[in-house]
Amino acid sequence: MSNLVKCVVPVSGGKDSQVCLALAVKHFGAENVIGLFCDTQYEHELTYKHVEKMKGMYGVEIITRCDGDVLNLVRKYKRFPSGTARFCTDQLKINVSKKFYKTLAEYQEQGFEVWYGMRSGESHERAKRYEDKIDNELYEPHEILPSNYPKYLGKMGVRFRLPIMDWTAKEVFEFLDGAENPLYAKGFDRVGCFPCLAGGDWSKEKAFGLDEFGAEQLAKVRIVEKEIGKNVFTSKGGVQRNNPDQLCLICQI
Repeated sequence: MSNLVKCVVPVSGGKDSQVCLALAVKHFGAENVIGLFCDTQYEHELTYKHVEKMKGMYGVEIITRCDGDVLNLVRKYKRFPSGTARFCTDQLKINVSKKFYKTLAEYQEQGFEVWYGMRSGESHERAKRYEDKIDNELYEPHEILPSNYPKYLGKMGVRFRLPIMDWTAKEVFEFLDGAENPLYAKGFDRVGCFPCLAGGDWSKEKAFGLDEFGAEQLAKVRIVEKEIGKNVFTSKGGVQRNNPDQLCLICQI
């Protein structure tokens, strides 16, 4: 990083963060922007290739940081993540990015902007969370995610922006014009961990059944299931469809 970093864009390989990266490059210039990819070691191989491809597409450095992997966290906590226990996101993405922002601000001796690809239309939860936020305003990190980011980052000059908060998914795809992660063309609405172990059973089944890589992911999960005594599928239907020789989790109580 020979130039002063004016903007960091957390990239996941997904469409929203990719748009933010493109917008940041247009606004600041490629030499003043870096991407940050927090590797969970549980992404699809197409996502890793796409993140690498984006470096050339936008002429920016994308730094990868990794502080563990999803399946080892599952072993540690002896449970799979869920909607109310997203320890994977907390430890492998938020904590990693938090450390990175602090280190960069100290190194530069000044702050920078972080452009997050969060859209209020993604969920009711996000719509409520960002209902009073404006896309062209800057906020201290704890003002966006108070339970995740400390106030000291704001004091160090780190500011968050939500540039596509009001964009629709259609607008995002139109902007990218076919340059998005190829997983979307395969029918996936979201890109990240493959699959998201905190997601619904149908999305897990779809990912595990997609291709050879998906089958390999399922094989790894099956090993962990035996180690912790828990099933990755949480609904009665999910268990029966994927473990027809087992009773559902509720029936086992």
